[in-house]
Amino acid sequence: MDTQGTTQPFLHDLVTCLRAPLVAISASDGQLRLGGASGVYDGDTRVLARLEVRVDGVEPEPLGHSLTGAGRATFVGVLRHLGDPIEDPTVVLVRSRALCPEGLRETLVVRSSAQHQVRCHVTVDLTVDLASMSEIKLGASRPPLAAVTISGGLTWRAGPRTVAVEAYPAPDDASPDDGTLGWDVVIPPRGSAEMTVDLRTSGLRSGGGFRPMPTEGPLPWSRPEVTADDQRLVALLGQSLADAEALLVGDPDAPEDQFLAAGSPWFLTLFGRDSLWAARMMLPLGTELARGTLAALARRQGRAVDGATEEQPGKILHEVREASLQISDDRRLPALYYGTVDATPLWVCLLADAWRWGMPAEQVEAFLPACEAALRWLVEYGDSDGDGFLEYVDSTGTGLSNQGWKDSGDSIQWSSGRLATAPLALCEVQGYAYQAAMAGADLMDAFGRPGSDRWQDWALRLQQRFRAEFWVEDETGPYPAVALDADKSRVDSLTSNIGHLLGTGLLDEEETRVVARRLADPTMDSGYGLRTLSTASPRFSALSYHGGTVWPHDTAIVLSGLARSGAHREAASLVSGLLGAATEFDYRLPELFAGTQREPGEPLLAYPAACRPQAWAATSAVAILQALLGLVPDVPRGRLTVSPLRPALVGNLDVRGLRVAGEELGVRVDRDSRVAVNGPPGLELFPAPDGIRSGDLLRSTP
Repeated sequence: MDTQGTTQPFLHDLVTCLRAPLVAISASDGQLRLGGASGVYDGDTRVLARLEVRVDGVEPEPLGHSLTGAGRATFVGVLRHLGDPIEDPTVVLVRSRALCPEGLRETLVVRSSAQHQVRCHVTVDLTVDLASMSEIKLGASRPPLAAVTISGGLTWRAGPRTVAVEAYPAPDDASPDDGTLGWDVVIPPRGSAEMTVDLRTSGLRSGGGFRPMPTEGPLPWSRPEVTADDQRLVALLGQSLADAEALLVGDPDAPEDQFLAAGSPWFLTLFGRDSLWAARMMLPLGTELARGTLAALARRQGRAVDGATEEQPGKILHEVREASLQISDDRRLPALYYGTVDATPLWVCLLADAWRWGMPAEQVEAFLPACEAALRWLVEYGDSDGDGFLEYVDSTGTGLSNQGWKDSGDSIQWSSGRLATAPLALCEVQGYAYQAAMAGADLMDAFGRPGSDRWQDWALRLQQRFRAEFWVEDETGPYPAVALDADKSRVDSLTSNIGHLLGTGLLDEEETRVVARRLADPTMDSGYGLRTLSTASPRFSALSYHGGTVWPHDTAIVLSGLARSGAHREAASLVSGLLGAATEFDYRLPELFAGTQREPGEPLLAYPAACRPQAWAATSAVAILQALLGLVPDVPRGRLTVSPLRPALVGNLDVRGLRVAGEELGVRVDRDSRVAVNGPPGLELFPAPDGIRSGDLLRSTP
């Protein structure tokens, strides 16, 4: 692998077709050219590095392209050297790409409106290098493999891995030396000619590594019908749910357990926090995705202490791959890696939320042993120094130096710009831990298991310690520090992390109002979403991965907490921002984008290496919908809170096909915030404080 002078390739101007674990990435003209991130991937392996089409040795000149859903794309280019001798073009190449569980199909149609017969030679140039994700992400190169001619195409082999390309009709010539297939084409006047290229792979799972399985059959969530005066919401939900479907994969050890791969192309696998947050945001559409995600992670829950992988009993993994991943010259993550401080409490939070959305009791009960193990991890391993807070430090020296969701090396810093020193106790992780312990106590009580008092008492002590140790103050007023460092000093930069505390129960009402005010400040709210770091920081950069960019999932988590806390004005600003950003990205929200200020005439800038689509960015659309409707279920207690954002941000909003307690739920909110609910019998509609007034609510049952 040659890595000299290489950099991570950009993605922002490429076209992605996805049907996980397969993804095809090309230029906007449809060509998959050598270099960069272009290619066809199966999980963490690039199975095709080049697929270039030429006609008489000439590349078509691009006219446009379109995506259909997530896994299909069409590219159209003009062939100006062919056809009638007039200025207007009369011959085009229409290139259709489709991904399916079996592989990729590329259909080429040369279409002529010319008045006379057209003859041409169509070639497809192919290269296979079987480069790993480590190599590609580092911008490295690998020599191509040699091809062998087969009937109707070419094949490449390396060890157990095989890539085969078959063409229909059979090509007139096939050259294994340069990987070229060719057809002599005769097109009648105003006619067309069609060729199809199919790519199939096999033998990609080797050495017992983890490779997600493609899925078929019913989705583990409902397909809601949404109408709104603001069509941006409808378009965003449509594209986001298509992207979520494309990211859906199965556990190779139990394919019925489905989860969302974290993102294309860098993270097409099972992640802890990413897959958990994505499943949590999708709960209004049913609990089956949550069940599959919980099961896949519980199956790999830590059992022993392993310093090389950072495994500990009860701990939920960070990520699992087919092979180890080189992330820099001196850092390599093992194939099964546990270097995360937040996935374990988030696992408990997802289980509790799914229970409240109506996951069947027998399914919840089956997860309680794993839940108890996760809760024990909080106090026995998560709090490594016994100070009552969860903290982390990279014990390997080759793993992630930061192990919260902002896991880049420079993400945790002081207001002066100085980087914080681990072990670090992140503020939002204390919120997750508090929520997990309180929810765990509820679960133990509800299912008649011991331990409720222990977890509730631990959570209340954590709350008291947090109030005493985490708060700092600047000239504007108080706010929670982003972390405590190795000396237990308060790392005082103002970050979006504090917004994750909202809705966890860790803050009281006044503290919640303080956090809401700080996040609404223009130094944090960019107009397109919440910045990860205040513009007042000396290290702020609008294109810094965790130091000034906007992450849609981060904004969605915060706006959800604001909405549930009654901070409707602040929540509405963030919802409006994400809807505005969605229009700039053709309604496919990326993993992150630049944190520049929204101004008339100023473009919204892409973060060039961002995953797109990405699971928790896509599922943020459902979180926005839930916040707009103000849905908070508690099926075990027979309650459903409906407290929509006021004033109605998207005008009239009608949603059908949500799921609660396994039954259909419909909610309608008009411009005056009057609500009608059509849901399963047995749930009492319970207005939140300052929520629905008597007489505003109409209820009908099936």
